[in-house]
Amino acid sequence: MSLLDIRVPAVLLRIDRNPFHHGTLGAVRSLGRAGVEVHVVADSSGSPVSRSRFVRQLHPPPAPGASPAEIAAVLHRVAARIARPAVLIPMDDASAIAAGRLRADLAPDFLLPQQPGTLPERVADKAELAEVCAAAGIPHPPTLVPDSAEETAAAVRRLGLPVIAKWSRPWLLPAGAGLRSTVVVRSAQEAVELYLRSEEAGSRLLLQEFLAPGPDRDWFFHGYADRTGRVRAGGPGRKQQAWPRAAGLTAVGLWTPNPQVRALAERLTGELGFRGIFDLDFRRCGSTGRYHLLDFNPRPGAQFRLFADSAGLDVVRAQHLDLTHRPLPDGVPLAGRAFVVENYAPLSALRPAPRGRELAWSAPDDRGPGLAMWALWGRHVAGRLLGRLHDGTAVPAPRPHTPVVRQAGEPLVPAPQPGEPLVPAARDEELTGVAGVPAAPGVPGLSGQPDRSDDEKASSC
Repeated sequence: MSLLDIRVPAVLLRIDRNPFHHGTLGAVRSLGRAGVEVHVVADSSGSPVSRSRFVRQLHPPPAPGASPAEIAAVLHRVAARIARPAVLIPMDDASAIAAGRLRADLAPDFLLPQQPGTLPERVADKAELAEVCAAAGIPHPPTLVPDSAEETAAAVRRLGLPVIAKWSRPWLLPAGAGLRSTVVVRSAQEAVELYLRSEEAGSRLLLQEFLAPGPDRDWFFHGYADRTGRVRAGGPGRKQQAWPRAAGLTAVGLWTPNPQVRALAERLTGELGFRGIFDLDFRRCGSTGRYHLLDFNPRPGAQFRLFADSAGLDVVRAQHLDLTHRPLPDGVPLAGRAFVVENYAPLSALRPAPRGRELAWSAPDDRGPGLAMWALWGRHVAGRLLGRLHDGTAVPAPRPHTPVVRQAGEPLVPAPQPGEPLVPAARDEELTGVAGVPAAPGVPGLSGQPDRSDDEKASSC
């Protein structure tokens, strides 16, 4: 008998277009295996997610850039088809922000955590997160938000080079503009040129002190804050391997006890009154040892299934149980358990995992998505290689490990490394940044860069 109330369906909402988002598949499987009817409102028709036997129905998503009213209309149409209340689980920042704003309008068709409607937007905003951390006493890299080109140049001098440049609301970046959510800049002029595109970007530019990557420095915490504010499910994890190296998404993660990271997560969510699923990204400072919060994602991280405990509880099951007033089981953390995204870390998927491992795509009880992923991935990689050959651009040969700065869940594409997946690398002129980090794309006079391809948009570290 399922612990979950299988009379209540779940609706997964994802506005961002990304066929290779394995977090959506993880939520489909977690709830479907528990007997819950799962509906997916996302652009999944060409995605391996659509091949899962646990998907009850796919529904067309809101258009990118849809207004809150348009998003509400889509969800109300889905609710009319389901014809009973459902637990709504946003799977990307834009969806989480919309769900927060629309909570009153979506009731009683959808069950959502009760919290201030603007809170998801507040924590997802990079500039506001800096203020939140300062007020709560949570370590955060020194951050400045300039109001003019002159202030931008002064901020660079104050923070020192290199400096991290972020758009405060990356979900507003227009498609086709060549703007990335986070880049490293190497001069005041580069920062100023980015600042001058603020209106086009749709949000403020902020400049942040560079925190160097290194071994054992990238951590994350996934959790669910229940109706009382208690953090349930989830736990702290360490990024063992990233794609690209030291940047972007977690290719291999390990459930690793860390009382400091847990204490920071519980303190911050408690002071904010946050309710629901969250994913926090930290970087440990090599000189002070302090854990700095880099991102607060008010939704499941892509690798949330790493934290399935001995009772089978993870953050999406926790939300379903809590919102349907079912008790949450007290499972035992499975320290040492691994999570592997096999298209980014194929060799790690083949190595022994004595403490348990879950693969992002392949599963013996749901083979369709894994088979579809490899077929789509092969065509995807082949297409990019052929495109390069057609353009007359050679794919650079593998080079020694080059550290790069974490890109707030948005990986860059350096040259493949031995044992890593065959993904066409960025052009050499896109790799002319500090310590191997690409220079700011889309800035006049700097290296141009095309829009992120689908495999470069996987959310969360």
